[in-house]
Amino acid sequence: MNARTEPEEAEPVTPVRPPIVRELLLVAGLFLVYKFGRQLATGHTAEAFRNAHRVWDAERWLRLPDEDTVQSLLLHGDSLAHVANTYYATVHFPATAAFLVWLYLRRPAHYVWARRVLAAVTAAALVGHLAFPLAPPRMLASTGLIDTARVYGPSVYGPPQTDTLSNQFAAMPSLHFGWAVMVAVGLIVATRSRLRWLWLLHPLLTLLVIVGTANHYWLDALMASALLGVALAVIHAPRRTPTTAGRGAPTLVPAERKVLVGAVR
Repeated sequence: MNARTEPEEAEPVTPVRPPIVRELLLVAGLFLVYKFGRQLATGHTAEAFRNAHRVWDAERWLRLPDEDTVQSLLLHGDSLAHVANTYYATVHFPATAAFLVWLYLRRPAHYVWARRVLAAVTAAALVGHLAFPLAPPRMLASTGLIDTARVYGPSVYGPPQTDTLSNQFAAMPSLHFGWAVMVAVGLIVATRSRLRWLWLLHPLLTLLVIVGTANHYWLDALMASALLGVALAVIHAPRRTPTTAGRGAPTLVPAERKVLVGAVR
């Protein structure tokens, strides 16, 4: 009997979307865990300010750009500062939610990957917020920076002493930046448009906004990038392989398999 092995012709795979009810419960559970963790971080004001001075001094020792350089660009006019504050307050959650919804509807396999990465980064960030409470630069008078949200509006934070909705001492790592980078990376990986690299403008603008409004240090963004890099190295994106079955963007296909063909009956 003659036999030979050949690669089986790749067949497009249509990934199955996870049940939407389960996904909603997972997202709600993640939010509740994160909010509970933020409540655990309250009562560490003195430690948060000590850490803030350490971070500020470390940035000067590393010769990182002064945050005041970015903020000064926003203070040329009230309108620019207001736009930056609005971007900080309104883009973070809606952009990430829209990203996940689009992936769920159009790229189910990429949705599962992106959700896992975001969950891992968020969980690691929560541990970091608990282990290293950090006051943002807008709270340090010695930096010379101002709280642009308080001066020009809009502001998403109340007085730290009475704000029970958010933990304002959770500056490092910056989830604003980490999530923005993941949105850009996810859309670049999941699409094939030549213009997809323009999605990198989202994390770039987010970086300038979080630093310019004095809500984060440069090191907050660098730490978020490091966590995201580890998550992406461990949680691999689905492989997209071009097929000749039809026109359009490449489709997800199974890995090449060997099958027994040509057997003589």
